[in-house]
Amino acid sequence: MQFAVPRRGLPSAASFRRWAAAVSSLKVNLVVVGRAEGRRLNDKFRRRNKPTNVLSFRDTGDVVLCAPVIRKEAREQGKTLAAHYAHLVVHGILHLRGYDHVTKRQAARMEREEIRRLARLGFADPYTVE
Repeated sequence: MQFAVPRRGLPSAASFRRWAAAVSSLKVNLVVVGRAEGRRLNDKFRRRNKPTNVLSFRDTGDVVLCAPVIRKEAREQGKTLAAHYAHLVVHGILHLRGYDHVTKRQAARMEREEIRRLARLGFADPYTVE
């Protein structure tokens, strides 16, 4: 667990570890970054010159979470910050495990797995808008 941003207002490192453990027993490095680093990584690896909420790197086992994007999305979606982080940790690690959402079938499979894992952690379906 690495924080490249101030930890104030973020879930605890223990929460991040618990969410990761609910998806995989493999060693995963979670990194929370700011807007500039999120944009730089997304541009370098996905050719998109803007920050994104989560990036997964299968070759290194890294899941990079962009704090300002996640905070904004949680607010817009009416979710708690913890629920949105938990979802994106699960989502990112599922990518490391080979899940994807390029096709509708892949997306449906991945979403089912996310919903199942998050329910075990006590979180609601992240795709249900209230």
